[in-house]
Amino acid sequence: MDFLFEYYRFRPSALLAWSPGVGVRLEGGAWKFGDRQYALRLGDDAVFRASLLSAKLRSSTRWILSLLEAVQARPPLLACHGLHEWAMVYKAGKVRHTQTPLRVSMEVIREVVQAGPVVCTHYDAFRFFTPDAVPLNLHRPQAHTVQHLEQPGCLHVNMDIYRWAMKRYPLIPGELVADAFLLAAEIRAVDMRASPYDLRALGYEPIALETASGKETYRAYQKDFHQRSLQLRARLIDAYRSILKDLDQGASTGGSLIKGVASGSTNCE
Repeated sequence: MDFLFEYYRFRPSALLAWSPGVGVRLEGGAWKFGDRQYALRLGDDAVFRASLLSAKLRSSTRWILSLLEAVQARPPLLACHGLHEWAMVYKAGKVRHTQTPLRVSMEVIREVVQAGPVVCTHYDAFRFFTPDAVPLNLHRPQAHTVQHLEQPGCLHVNMDIYRWAMKRYPLIPGELVADAFLLAAEIRAVDMRASPYDLRALGYEPIALETASGKETYRAYQKDFHQRSLQLRARLIDAYRSILKDLDQGASTGGSLIKGVASGSTNCE
């Protein structure tokens, strides 16, 4: 679970604050927006506006939407068998997660990785491969290839829906951020269960990728996460399009896109 806050670098407290997303007018003085970025005050009311994004964030918002749309349109690749965590310790002098014991020996790790296929398409996983594992991978993901290689069968790509949702929060609705976080937490558990680490002391039974049945189990999870992520990513794409619509309409007319009215507490409890 720590991974979701250390790798993505979003504070847990951010999940306690609710937002209706961009362009919804919020009624009444009960709303506390003095310390909220992108909140435009309208008397006692407030509305989150994309016009308050900096030029750099406007550009990256379009880039993120382009990435989400590209991933959504691609077929899933379901033959990686989750070997990225194995490739990160392949012929390594020491393991990455020193606080967690390995479930299998280094010899078994070598056999599994060499048997492959190693077909990782995710840059942020591939960059942690050991030097000996790098040439075994079919692809060479780099920062500049993300738009062309990332695909919706990848567990990490589907966890990243939370990353992209939180990147433009509070312009993204709070319900969508929460749903993305919960799915990411579920995927992360499977991600580590399929690793060579032993998490049974924490209550996580392994998915033994060194066996044929373990590979089939992992593939079944991939298919399920792919289908659920398609629906979630579609919602996020719509949310990003709303941000850009608000931005473009505000630029062309100087007006405000007000989609509705909400009132209540800022906390989701």
